[in-house]
Amino acid sequence: MAQKKKFLYLNRKAPHGTIYALESLEVVLIGAAFEQDVSLAFLDDGVFQLMAGQDTAAAGMKNFSRTFKALGDYDVRKFYVERESLAERGLKVEDLMPITYEDENEDYAEKPSIHLVGRAELAAIIAEQDVVLSF
Repeated sequence: MAQKKKFLYLNRKAPHGTIYALESLEVVLIGAAFEQDVSLAFLDDGVFQLMAGQDTAAAGMKNFSRTFKALGDYDVRKFYVERESLAERGLKVEDLMPITYEDENEDYAEKPSIHLVGRAELAAIIAEQDVVLSF
């Protein structure tokens, strides 16, 4: 059996107005389907992808933000959010939607998928990956 590779998907763009955010989510699902070690990082305007209470009706666009909550079912459980990107946009972690997964090793206890990290810590996480894709 082939060894798992570590894939990190960098999300730098706002969720709407371009196709990058939706394409990233689709590629994440493909990577997870092939049982790779998949994680996501949200920085720059990409932090807006995780905002709670997104309403896309007025823009006439599909709201795919709820799909992030289902990724735990595909063993995608690491969402790294850059602390500085939140602060630069006047946001706090409490402004983000709660995303959790059920830990089967701990009697299916709900655990948070979002991990707030600093810029230097995110750089170290990026350096540990086998594959980094930026959207």
